[in-house]
Amino acid sequence: MPYKRIVSLVPSLSELLIDLGVKEWLVGRTKFCIHPQPAIQHIPVIGGTKNPNLEKIIALNPDLIVANKEENQKEDIEFLSKHTEVLVTEIGSISSALDQIKHIGKRLDVEANADKLISEINSELDSLKTYQEVSCVYFIWKDPWMSVGRDTYIHDVMNTFGLKNLLAGKTRYPAISLSGLKELKPELILLSSEPFPFKEQHIVEVKKACPSSNIQLVDGEWFSWYGSRMTYAFRKLKNWRTFI
Repeated sequence: MPYKRIVSLVPSLSELLIDLGVKEWLVGRTKFCIHPQPAIQHIPVIGGTKNPNLEKIIALNPDLIVANKEENQKEDIEFLSKHTEVLVTEIGSISSALDQIKHIGKRLDVEANADKLISEINSELDSLKTYQEVSCVYFIWKDPWMSVGRDTYIHDVMNTFGLKNLLAGKTRYPAISLSGLKELKPELILLSSEPFPFKEQHIVEVKKACPSSNIQLVDGEWFSWYGSRMTYAFRKLKNWRTFI
């Protein structure tokens, strides 16, 4: 094992590290790193993804920090990289997520475990049926209302499960008003549980703008957590998709 003290700043990758068999080397994680239970509970918390306690991280004396270009702040990554090695992941699709699992497995000398996980995820993907396409808008935030563009992992998951992203012409996380949403006439509107915790009252609010749309609350982990949760997420999505 080339590393003995690892800090993870990415919830889905903390889960991945544990599932790859390197829990004993994980010495720090964010407060949003909540899976898998109960294994994650005893790993020290070093703040959030956007506001980690940099001094606390350095005091843990890590020899590797796992980060993500999107989920973590550039200035935090640059600061930490002056003190130790930082592995910065960039994941914008299912394919790139699988590539990162392979890369992390090789980097941490657990490539066999990574290959096994990749095989399980690919097995789930291979078993997908062809879904009838449904036009869709997926919301991640409110005030302003924000959705997802074509260069995101969420978009690729949507596409994989036959959800036509009506904001595929945009990049990253575009803002859209409810009046603009009405003009798109989506068949399906998804309100994610994270990062903004949409609730039933938000369905009522969106329904006023789009009374003919099917509006649902969905588990954001199904659409946005890459890594070992992909197996679980894709199974859940296959079952959920049969009712859409």
